[in-house]
Amino acid sequence: MARVATLLSQPLTSPKPRFRARLGISVILAFLLQATVSIASPLFAARSEHAFLTNRSRFQIEKTNVLAAWQFGRACFDWAEFAKTNKEREAVAQEGIAACSRALVLRPDLAAGHYYLALNLGQLARTKTLGALKIVLEMERELRATIELDAMVDYAGPHRSLGLLYLEAPGWPTSIGSRTKARVHLEKAVELSSDYPENRLCLLEACLKWNDKKSIEREGKALKELLPRARKILAGDAWQENWVDWDKRWSSVAKDVQTKR
Repeated sequence: MARVATLLSQPLTSPKPRFRARLGISVILAFLLQATVSIASPLFAARSEHAFLTNRSRFQIEKTNVLAAWQFGRACFDWAEFAKTNKEREAVAQEGIAACSRALVLRPDLAAGHYYLALNLGQLARTKTLGALKIVLEMERELRATIELDAMVDYAGPHRSLGLLYLEAPGWPTSIGSRTKARVHLEKAVELSSDYPENRLCLLEACLKWNDKKSIEREGKALKELLPRARKILAGDAWQENWVDWDKRWSSVAKDVQTKR
């Protein structure tokens, strides 16, 4: 059991730049998923499609294999990002939700199952104009469950994701948005996985939104020092898409960091 927990706490394969702090205007949860320049690459799309089809085939054959179930859920989340229509995104997200739900039937305490269920719920929410609040609450519940089981999934992804959910969701009584809760979880993600650029970027972007000059200076300096070091460690084709994203975002905030000092 300890070995399984250790494996699930390791970076999950086919890393993706998940949960950037971007708010969609018309859909309450659009901010939770990637939606930029790097996603447009045919190469990245082809990789995600291949992973989706491969993992789907495996899951269809191995219905009682918990590993096959949650890995297909992860592949669904990634592939849904390339959907051209809401109908396509909803269909893929529903497959991911079903796969993760199956994984949790097989093993209720599976952190990765709860985590990718939350992310696929986020993809589903992007297709909705009504009923999004209910999905927000489901996501919050699943991310909290992941934290209780294994907060280190996807480089402290549950804290990062929950922090961004609180950061960008409307506040009470409309939804669950909370600056205080957002800060707690974004800072916790950095504490748990300080060498992962996504965590530092998300916290820095939040501090810029809050105009927190002291934190902007601290996080900006830390991120500037981290990026060259991380580039040597997080290298290779699997990280290519992340670096397109991270470099673009760092370039975007670097000038603001200097201005706010």
